[in-house]
Amino acid sequence: MEKGKSVFGHIFKGFNRSSQHDEDISLAEECNRAEDAVIKIENLNIYIRNNHILKNVNLTLHDKKITCIIGPSGCGKTTLLRSINRMIDTTEHLRVEGRVLVSGEDIYDHKAEITHIRKKIGLLSQRPTPLPMSIYDNITYGCRIHGVRSRKVLDATVEKYLKGVNLWEEVKDRLHSPASALSIGQQQRLCLARGLAVEPQFILADESTSALDPISSKHIEDLFAKLRERYGIIMVTHTLRQALRIADYVVFMYMGEVIEQGTAEELFKNPQHELTKQYLSGVFS
Repeated sequence: MEKGKSVFGHIFKGFNRSSQHDEDISLAEECNRAEDAVIKIENLNIYIRNNHILKNVNLTLHDKKITCIIGPSGCGKTTLLRSINRMIDTTEHLRVEGRVLVSGEDIYDHKAEITHIRKKIGLLSQRPTPLPMSIYDNITYGCRIHGVRSRKVLDATVEKYLKGVNLWEEVKDRLHSPASALSIGQQQRLCLARGLAVEPQFILADESTSALDPISSKHIEDLFAKLRERYGIIMVTHTLRQALRIADYVVFMYMGEVIEQGTAEELFKNPQHELTKQYLSGVFS
């Protein structure tokens, strides 16, 4: 898969940008996106009861790159991912130490506002989670939460982002049908479109292709490769081949710690830590 080629515009090919409303939407989106979007994780420790789940995690995650988090089951990958948009907040007996800075804002500061944080950082789960409503309402749900009321703007948003995930042609004649009637692969693309509709800076993907058939998995991988032109993507994967195919950066975790991190080429071709070498060679999984 070719990297670095500017192909993001292609997935929106055919969307009519001629109206003034459309131009206003585009301008607002660009103004809302931070030019220096970056996530910095500093000395992050997470405890659940007496269990030390994440241990002194320090990472910098960049915009417009795909970062894959790899490691054996139970090593803290999903906990790390969900800590980045505070989806772990409902966990009982949780204690968080350290900082997670999103474009300079500490999301664990007591003044941080959760809805604002989650607008910046979308989450695509292991299994698709469409809301119990229509296809149309799934896409517009987040927009309405953030105050968008114009039907014309909402209609344009639905069309734009369904086209963006290559779903428009499949569902344009049944937008008001239940989202639950879609196939699993279609539901996952719908959930991605729903997350993109609020214009996040980053997309978190937690094993987002593991429940899909090979064709649907390839659709999602291809979309991520295109979306990296505009969004930072941080994904947890158990599949090393997937990380090899699409990652710009790789983070290897073991027992709650970041053991090694670097560009995909560096880490896969010349791992520095013995644990990384063992994991990549299949000694443990």
